[in-house]
Amino acid sequence: MTKQPEELALLAESGRLLASVFGMLDRLSLAGMSTLEVDEMVERFIVHDLDARPASKGQYGYGFVLNCSVNDVVCHGVPSAAEVLRDGDIVNFDITLEKNGYIADSSKTYLVGEVHPAARRLVQTSYEAMWMGIRTVRPGARLGDIGWAIERHAKRNGYSVVREYCGHGIGREMHEEPQILHFGKPGTGLALREGMVFTIEPMLNRGRRSVRTEADGWTVVTQDGSLSAQFEHTVAVTASGVSVLTLRAEERDMMSRMKLVA
Repeated sequence: MTKQPEELALLAESGRLLASVFGMLDRLSLAGMSTLEVDEMVERFIVHDLDARPASKGQYGYGFVLNCSVNDVVCHGVPSAAEVLRDGDIVNFDITLEKNGYIADSSKTYLVGEVHPAARRLVQTSYEAMWMGIRTVRPGARLGDIGWAIERHAKRNGYSVVREYCGHGIGREMHEEPQILHFGKPGTGLALREGMVFTIEPMLNRGRRSVRTEADGWTVVTQDGSLSAQFEHTVAVTASGVSVLTLRAEERDMMSRMKLVA
């Protein structure tokens, strides 16, 4: 469950490369692009520019490089040439990358063009909730502390937290132990130890937390049709706290303000 220093170094390299994928996406004008176009662009970037492997493609029989979850899609949205991003959409891109046998996992919700203030607020709160969970991570903390911090922030802002999907340990395999719930009670659950690596990836809904899976067997949507947003980072427990392995360039100042390890 815990990783050795040489493994942590390899995971950090995978995380650094994955962060650069989002840097590439940040430069795109998404309005008018199909989600399949984005998928193909990300695949080319990972394979040809980064000399790495898109770890989601082929995992569990999935045929694409990323999940693209638009508006009321909670997670696992499937790229499609028919799904064109429009002004006012929100879209989460969830991407995994493997380099030298080790996998990093991260996601970011993008605002497409001019987005309604209510949708913008949901996205911002989801981002904050992820960081509320991250800042609790340190040796001796409990898994319940992470979930409690996330759920408390969501509820204070009027949002619900999806319970069917969770974060997970990660390393040579995409999904390892432990499971990281995004709700919980402080002081409960497994104690964190230096060298543990896992994802924190809360999904917040504007409406109720209930979800359903569509007929394709992948796409998960809100039961009531409300908007959903998600952010995700891969983190490692360090001797002094936490290191965010998939940290993006624009987030480094935030890490410093929060006194976390970049």
